[in-house]
Amino acid sequence: MLGTFARRHFEPLVLSTQVLLDLLVILASCWLGYLIGGQLGSLTGEAALAASQRELYLEVAALIAAVCLVTFHACGLYSPVKSLLNMQEYKAILKGTLIAFLVLFVLLVYLRNTRQPADGALGFLTRLHRFFDLDVNVNTVSRVTLLVTFALIVVAMTAARFLSFRVIQHLHQKGLGNRNVLIYGATDAGRRLLRKFQLVPTLGLNLVGFCDDDPAKVGTLVGKSRVLGTFADLETIVGRHKISEVFIAVPEGPEERIVTLLSEIERLGVVCHIVPRLWQLMSFDLRAVNVDSIPLFTRARRRPSVLQRAGKRLFDLVVAAAVLVATLPLFAFAALLIRRESPGPVFFVQERVGQDGRPFRMLKFRTMHLHLSGDAPTPRSSDDPRITRIGRWLRRFSLDELPQFLNVLRGEMSVVGPRPEMRFIVATYGPLERERLRVKPGVTGLWQISYARQMAIHENIDYDLYYIEHESLLLDLVIVALTAFAVVKGTGAY
Repeated sequence: MLGTFARRHFEPLVLSTQVLLDLLVILASCWLGYLIGGQLGSLTGEAALAASQRELYLEVAALIAAVCLVTFHACGLYSPVKSLLNMQEYKAILKGTLIAFLVLFVLLVYLRNTRQPADGALGFLTRLHRFFDLDVNVNTVSRVTLLVTFALIVVAMTAARFLSFRVIQHLHQKGLGNRNVLIYGATDAGRRLLRKFQLVPTLGLNLVGFCDDDPAKVGTLVGKSRVLGTFADLETIVGRHKISEVFIAVPEGPEERIVTLLSEIERLGVVCHIVPRLWQLMSFDLRAVNVDSIPLFTRARRRPSVLQRAGKRLFDLVVAAAVLVATLPLFAFAALLIRRESPGPVFFVQERVGQDGRPFRMLKFRTMHLHLSGDAPTPRSSDDPRITRIGRWLRRFSLDELPQFLNVLRGEMSVVGPRPEMRFIVATYGPLERERLRVKPGVTGLWQISYARQMAIHENIDYDLYYIEHESLLLDLVIVALTAFAVVKGTGAY
């Protein structure tokens, strides 16, 4: 009975639980912020004043919690639609916390006790203010404690959301909360949708099968899913399988046909999604404009400003220098083990293609026997005979990539960006793939922390295009943090 209720009301239950968990995380951060602020000497040690401070921060903590939940909602943290790898959600945490920090200071100023008389023509405003005012003396609020509190909120909320995304993913993999969906169109776009549904279980979509206009396709398999029928069978399929959403994947079909499909699906009371014509361009940042009543899409070719480029370069230099200094003993130890296990150089040097198609020599720790390495395809298994014993360990924790921070210092690579490919692969690029060359290649990127980690880079261009179109220092920080988690967990390459 309880399980059935949870399945039917999965999204409201998850949302309610998420709000409650966020509230607990915020209040815990306020409590830790108060304790740390006291240790930093920002709070008084006298008993009477200390008790007064505790009451003050209890009231401030309640205000912080209320403001944070409102700003998190405004920034989209409670939307049922999730972004690619939840990147927008992580960015929304920092954005929402910064806004909450500023709003809190405004409220502390304007909601403090008023001593204005509640008489005269505008006396009702004073009475209204007294109804909402806080028993807070702005001068006694520790700014250090507030800074520590909001810093803790960012860290704790990011960690809590990461764990909650994992829990929701696990529930979806168990079949809890999944929505039955149908793809209309056994086309290339339909196959692309199928692969995404299989690759990203956090979407919570259970693909029942396909429909297609071609009767000859009925009964055939598309991947592991079957074409269940044609347009004439749509109503029966929707009712039999309790379909809640239909994805129309016939982007090259006539406009009249798309409208007919949309009308029929809406008549059946099912949510409809349409893969648009020229859907490949939707990976870019497009802006909708109108010429009279005709809608047009314009690609926003965003060129980073001088300040943004300088900030990116400074970030690269600081991170690369910090990583190299921190891992210097490991660097030397790995070099010693590589030389002892197999003859040859410590570094594997290979030409890769960088920004604007410029070649450069990329460095890695050598993880394969010298006579077996080269431009052959990357090993996909830990049992690959080309890999040395120390190489397996280095690849598991992605430590073979450490020397690439030297490429970062030389300006050939960035800390975050698309992975650099070999020249013979770049030679096969089409216009869409060549978009990867607009920015510097990176030591890490969205692809490294994605579900498609074990597939070829150039076959999962969505991640690189997303990064290029949304490139920012905040996104870099999120990717670096998630990469560090993946390295510690040991989910690197084979």
